[in-house]
Amino acid sequence: MERVLIKNLVDHVGQEVTVAGWMYNKRGSGKIYFLQLRDGTGTSQGVVEASSVSPEAIAACEKLTMESSVKVTGKVTAHPKQQGVFELQVSNVEIIQLANPDYPISKKEHGIDFLLDNRHLWLRSSRQWAIQRIRDTIIRGSMEYLHQNDFIKFDSPILTPNACEGTTELFEIDYFEMGKAFLSQSGQLYLEAAVMSLGKAYDFGPVFRAEKSKTRRHLTEFWMLDAEAAFADYEDNMNTQEGLIRHILTKVLKENFSDLMILERNIEALEKANQPFIRKTHAEVVKELQAMGSDIKEMDDLGGDDETMLMKKYEQPMFVTKYPTAIKAFYMKRDPEDPTHVLCSDLLAPEGYGEVIGGSQREDDYDKLLERIHEHKLPEDAFSWYLDLRKYGSVPHSGFGYGLERLVTWICGLEHVRESIPFCRTPYRLTP
Repeated sequence: MERVLIKNLVDHVGQEVTVAGWMYNKRGSGKIYFLQLRDGTGTSQGVVEASSVSPEAIAACEKLTMESSVKVTGKVTAHPKQQGVFELQVSNVEIIQLANPDYPISKKEHGIDFLLDNRHLWLRSSRQWAIQRIRDTIIRGSMEYLHQNDFIKFDSPILTPNACEGTTELFEIDYFEMGKAFLSQSGQLYLEAAVMSLGKAYDFGPVFRAEKSKTRRHLTEFWMLDAEAAFADYEDNMNTQEGLIRHILTKVLKENFSDLMILERNIEALEKANQPFIRKTHAEVVKELQAMGSDIKEMDDLGGDDETMLMKKYEQPMFVTKYPTAIKAFYMKRDPEDPTHVLCSDLLAPEGYGEVIGGSQREDDYDKLLERIHEHKLPEDAFSWYLDLRKYGSVPHSGFGYGLERLVTWICGLEHVRESIPFCRTPYRLTP
């Protein structure tokens, strides 16, 4: 008999179908069993009555253990009490593999270290299932929006000869006879080359930071989307970012409502966030934070605590613009009205979640960029190809990068970024 996905049971009411999946719970004994089934697309209940099945099917139900894989055949009916929910009136149960009875993740409370040690199994829980489905929607929504706005997918290298921002907090490797190489922290510099050919481009892939950070917002390996556009200033850049995030929010609210319910996410908060974004300068935000009790100074970067305190006040994301030049990367273009600040923005998520996107207009003048490289004491030779972009048809251009896990953490309402990625990597965790 044809296998039907649980999500499609609605199209087969009154028909006999087969569902293949896993049994995540079981109730009943003897005359009737209620099998809670999942197949990756959804969950459903199989009702097994002894009077309607063979003795072998009842014997199979008696043996079934948590997470056993099964094929269940039965007639699709509407759930008698839950509107829009469909179940199977079972006629046959076939065990594919009887799971070991000591499945380690039970319904009792487990500590986070235990759950991460068993991440390969924890992923099967409804909460983790919902998070990964929302993560998928965010990825699809990002690519959808960017393609609709003429961005071309471009693959930047992971092995690079130099650090994107001059930081030393990178993973260094011996690259054959050529010396040192690094695991990439961003594909941005390569995207700047791409847009001189394609006009608009984006990349998406894993990046790496070797900082020994223990905060709830940092991972050692994470996924990043970078986007770059030629003939775009930093205002155009913010407009693209706002359009992207609002497109993602709209898509998640439409396609993942049931997943958000599993996570007990505050839907109203996401709906309020999907409104025009706030824009304030770094100087304005510093004054606001000082009035709230922060000891931040005019030339300081915003710390995680500052971002959290600030964004607990707001219902919409906020662009913080024009940071001091001294605390930002060498490639950011200086504000012509005030060269002590740069034409950049960080997008902070509401509800205290903090930075999810960083972006800026790039320095497009060869001499000024070379001066910045020297000021930051970076090796000119390593950036010779990057400087070439300013020698042959340079144009104003801007770009940004978002950390996927930070977006997932905010949209799902998670407390820690480690749940937002299938297998987290931190300075203190490399397994499973």
